[in-house]
Amino acid sequence: MLSNTELAELLSRQAEEETGILSRAFRRAARSAFLWPENVIDLAAQNRSLTELRGIGPFIEKQIHRWLDKPPPVITKPPAIRQDFISRAEAKQLLARKPAWAKNLRGDLQMHTRWSDGSGTIAEMADAAKERGYDYISITDHSKSLKIAGGIDEASLREQGKEIESVNILTSRSGAKLTVLRSVELNLNPRGEGDMLPNCLSRLDIVLGSFHSSLRTTQDQTDRYLAALRNPNIQILGHPRGRIYNYRIGLSADWPRVFAEAAQLDKALEIDCYPDRQDLNVRLLRLAREHGTRISIGTDAHHPWQLEFIELGLAAALKAKIPSQQIINFMSVSDLRNWRAQIHHAGAVKN
Repeated sequence: MLSNTELAELLSRQAEEETGILSRAFRRAARSAFLWPENVIDLAAQNRSLTELRGIGPFIEKQIHRWLDKPPPVITKPPAIRQDFISRAEAKQLLARKPAWAKNLRGDLQMHTRWSDGSGTIAEMADAAKERGYDYISITDHSKSLKIAGGIDEASLREQGKEIESVNILTSRSGAKLTVLRSVELNLNPRGEGDMLPNCLSRLDIVLGSFHSSLRTTQDQTDRYLAALRNPNIQILGHPRGRIYNYRIGLSADWPRVFAEAAQLDKALEIDCYPDRQDLNVRLLRLAREHGTRISIGTDAHHPWQLEFIELGLAAALKAKIPSQQIINFMSVSDLRNWRAQIHHAGAVKN
């Protein structure tokens, strides 16, 4: 009875044995396994084609059937670069056991649009959020120094704000309850400093700060995290480890110290729900729970359909037993803004 996560590991191992196109195909299928909404064993039992699933063609389908017909020996612990990932099929099962819990979700706090490296407009992301019954979403396009992702500068951020205002006006007139929040994914350097002017950031509803450089260092990065959390311009630290499935293991730190600092400052660390990120992972979320650290959940969606990734973040939080009061996505929009204002005021007084 192979699970989708076990199949992902088998596909990854097979990729290591292949070369060229085949290696890439198996690697792609392994990463796609976390997206599959149904368990492969269920599809096979229904005599459905596995090519329904993302990343699976006829050749890989045959290999998976061979594994299902004759399961390999018990899979030993995957290497660290592939550990502690949840499949979407598993997430659905976890959430189905406690449906009332997930109904506390009010919105999604990380997504990208055509203003940076996303493929949807603000209006399209808002429409997708309305379909999910959200109260709010946060538009977090990349900031200016992340040129590879089309990062926007202060002038573009102001122009984007006007578009967000227009979308909110039209949404209100339509009778929908959704609020599009103004935000940005502020690019942080290893010293925890952002790349945009503080007076520009102060006009936003919320600021997400993330590291996008020096992510392969093996040295302890505790000081980097503490500096970022103490940055008065941010309220959420995005995809903290910077890990990517089977590609980058992510940064290491004295995590109890990091979570304790975040709790003292009342700032949040994020669960980035993108399937091959899932960062924070469940192991670290359990530490965050012990320290009372606030948690933010964001899909990191780059297209409207990717808002469905939220299930992975919700399942991770549920699996780690994060209390509802620690999850800022469970706040109302007014409470979320009040929380942000209190943090901003505390930072201004301290400085």
